[in-house]
Amino acid sequence: MAYRDLREFVKALEKAGELKRVRTEVDPVLEITEVTQRVARDPRNVIPQRLKPQSSAVDDVEPEGPTPSGPTPDNVGPALLFERPKGSQYPLLVNTFGSVKRMCMAFDVDKLDEVAGRIRAFLDTKSPQGIFDKIKMLPKLAELGSFFPKNVKDGACKEVIHKGDDVNLFDFPILKCWPQDGGRFITFPLVFTKNPENGKRNVGMYRMQVYDERTTGMHWQTQKHGAEHFRRARAKNPEGKIPVSVAIGSDPATTLSGMLPIPPDLDEMMFAGFLRKEPVEMVACETNELEVPANAEIVLEGFVNLNEMRTEGPFGDHTGFYSLEGEFPVFHVECITHKKDPIYLTTVVGPPPQEDFYMGYAVERVFLPVMKMQYPEIVDVAMPAEGIFHNLMIVAIRKSYPGQARKIMNAIWSLGQAMFTKMIVVVDHDVDVHNYSEVVWKALCAVDPERDIQFTLGPVDTLDHAARIQDYGSKMGIDATRKWPTEGFTRPWPDEILMDEATKRRVADLWKTLGI
Repeated sequence: MAYRDLREFVKALEKAGELKRVRTEVDPVLEITEVTQRVARDPRNVIPQRLKPQSSAVDDVEPEGPTPSGPTPDNVGPALLFERPKGSQYPLLVNTFGSVKRMCMAFDVDKLDEVAGRIRAFLDTKSPQGIFDKIKMLPKLAELGSFFPKNVKDGACKEVIHKGDDVNLFDFPILKCWPQDGGRFITFPLVFTKNPENGKRNVGMYRMQVYDERTTGMHWQTQKHGAEHFRRARAKNPEGKIPVSVAIGSDPATTLSGMLPIPPDLDEMMFAGFLRKEPVEMVACETNELEVPANAEIVLEGFVNLNEMRTEGPFGDHTGFYSLEGEFPVFHVECITHKKDPIYLTTVVGPPPQEDFYMGYAVERVFLPVMKMQYPEIVDVAMPAEGIFHNLMIVAIRKSYPGQARKIMNAIWSLGQAMFTKMIVVVDHDVDVHNYSEVVWKALCAVDPERDIQFTLGPVDTLDHAARIQDYGSKMGIDATRKWPTEGFTRPWPDEILMDEATKRRVADLWKTLGI
């Protein structure tokens, strides 16, 4: 059964020893961030350097070469529930998803590969050829239909309603995380908009700088769907406005749906239903035509003017640097609804690794089957924490023809948010991409820099402060695979130094007698 709401997940975390309550008054301006940092980054809670997949392969066929041994146990700090944030009567929850274990709990699985397997099972569905195939398909089709969002008349998110002058964002313990931040920021919102041309819903996760009691920034980066809705609506009516609603603190699968790299035509709330194995109940907003999860802790309703921009930032970002000031749309809050005693869900971003690393790691493992179905030569993928999602991707492929590594580079640069990947390193199938020491060693030994490095220009992440201009810059691909004669390499390729198995068995038998 799915978690009914966020607080049920909190109870599960507490029961599992994954949550600590903080009863001391702590200021949401800087202090909560520092406490969270000390818990999550304590030397005794060091993140494992080699965070490996939890099985030998997501695919049905085990790859040749080294078999990942599974992740090192999570030695990271717990989720924190601050019961007395200074200046607010509402508790604050942070570091909620800051471990592999908690990500598994969020999806109600023992291993993330279970989620990947469910996705693969649906993607593997073929068109039924005969009557018996059609009969076999019925249960799967029925299951798929059960994931559609379910509209309800009312929800717990409307237990308390504030409108007009009663609206005050500062009632909530919104964080200012870092000293140079431009203000307080809502960092874990689900932002709901509709495509102005076809009415399709989109749910995204964009930071929101709080300007005053009733207005925030809306950090719609140019490549995001929310920004596209804004542009399309402005093209039709530059002086108009579009409705926007923001849900904070739903059940974990629904909360995470806003960050998942699903196709633009797939409803995030339907996919959340797929993840939680129950439909998401949606309720109509009080002041606009949008629907939001009925189990949300807090809902902000309002609009964005199409002719209004305002300076937003700086903001201490997941790159480990401040993203600089920029002009972004403004969100006007007309109504706030919430549960009687809402939990304010937030996250801290900053120098990696943070909580968002574990969310990104889960996305990497869960969506690997999708990438492998499109490009079956891919064996495994890793995105190191130090690469902050878009700076480095390591890809192992089973090479079958010359130039295949470069084909994979270009394929990744055409895949949704993967288009932002600044550097791609392609290695052979027998390289463990989660062992970064092995990757560096074997890649450097395999590369002739002039021959094997490829540069290209294209869109880059808005947060990439090194780009020559905002949103546009260069990327680099490194072909670190063994080179073939058909690729112009005519010299012999040497074998890796490995001890023979017979000698290893003999020494294993002798080991206890050696006194070592």
